[in-house]
Amino acid sequence: MAVKIVECPRDAMQGFHHPISTDQKIEYLNALIRVGFNALDCGSFVSKRAVPQLADTKDVLNNIDLSLKNSSFITIVANERGADEACQFDQVDVLGFPFSISETFQLRNTNQTIKQASSRLAHIRDIAEQGKKELLVYLSMGFGNPYKDKWSTDIAIDWCKRLADQGITSINLSDTIGAAKAEDIKAIFSACIEAMPHIEFGAHLHTRADNYLKNISSAYEGGCRKFDSAIQGFGGCPFAADDLTGNLPTESLLNYLKDIKESTRVNQEAFDKAFALASKVFV
Repeated sequence: MAVKIVECPRDAMQGFHHPISTDQKIEYLNALIRVGFNALDCGSFVSKRAVPQLADTKDVLNNIDLSLKNSSFITIVANERGADEACQFDQVDVLGFPFSISETFQLRNTNQTIKQASSRLAHIRDIAEQGKKELLVYLSMGFGNPYKDKWSTDIAIDWCKRLADQGITSINLSDTIGAAKAEDIKAIFSACIEAMPHIEFGAHLHTRADNYLKNISSAYEGGCRKFDSAIQGFGGCPFAADDLTGNLPTESLLNYLKDIKESTRVNQEAFDKAFALASKVFV
């Protein structure tokens, strides 16, 4: 089975320092659709005040060329209202919910405690089922946090088991601040995939130029076959330890997979065009 690649223009755009026009977003997403990624993390139904860059998600979704669509569309939601909105769009296939195992980050990111987020997640799961959408949970701060909240590989694995017990079948382990250790990445994926073979685990790794290869290979060696990435590594988390930490660059991921002779669905010619367009969008 080919490795699944999820391109993340939403994550790349949400904190970008210059406004990106709706027309530019539509053009860029149309280019990404042609690449053949398994999924596109393409929008967000959260507060416009919290993420003004993505306030036009509805307009973008309504104007994408769906005749090109061969990728699942993921949109992020933080509460029931956002889930209800996302479910109104036939274009949306997956609702993505950020669930942090750091109490501090959960409060900062979604203004709710872990207990509140867990309850909210149950409601969003029901909304997704009723709306015939898949639900993907991002386990934020899955590899540690800068707030001195208690963390260990056992804690991360235990949270994955708790989510599985809630009926979640798709979990992305997220290195939110780019501080994961390679040995922890491999250990957590290995343990989770062995203990929960019915769950699809993915890697959402924020990386630096000096650690992306080690982190990719650690996740792969741990059994992960689904990776989030963003062309040229744009984006990342504003709480990262340094400005050099961004999303895992898609081109680096593709090079790694090519080197180990692992197949993907990516059309290289279409990818090269999208790569060139990204240089014009993110300026």
